[in-house]
Amino acid sequence: MEMTRRKLLALGSGTFVLATLSSLPAFATLTDDAIAALTGGADMGEGAITLTAPEIAENGNTVPIAFDAPGAAEVTLFADGNPVPNVATFKFGPLSASRSASTRIRLATTQNVVAIAKMEDGSFQMAKANVKVTIGGCGG
Repeated sequence: MEMTRRKLLALGSGTFVLATLSSLPAFATLTDDAIAALTGGADMGEGAITLTAPEIAENGNTVPIAFDAPGAAEVTLFADGNPVPNVATFKFGPLSASRSASTRIRLATTQNVVAIAKMEDGSFQMAKANVKVTIGGCGG
C-alpha cells in the first residue's frame, strides 16, 4: 500500500476524531453510576411508579415532568443526556397525603428521563420515558 499525502491526511483526521470522541464523558454511564450509588446496586422493579413526560418537547428549557408513586419515601429524577444527570429529589414523610409531584426540568438533547422511587419497605422501583427535544435547553 502506497502512502500518499491524501491517505495520510485522511488517516490523521480519523485518528484525531476517534481520540476526541473517546475523551468525551459518556452521560449514560454517569446516570448508571448515580443510580447505582443511590440504590446500592439493588434490583429494581417496574410498575409501581407512573412517570408522565411529553413525547416531544419543542423547547428543552422547560419540559414538564410529573410522577405518581404510591408508597414511595423518596423519588429521584435523572436525565441521562444532561451533563449533570441528577435533576431533582423529592422526599415524602409518613403523613404525606399524596406521593406525587410535578416540575419543569431542562433537557440538553433528546434523552431518557428516569424516575427511581425508594419505597417505604426499602425496595426500589423505576420508570423511564424518552423525550425528544427539538431545541436544546443547555446551550444547544
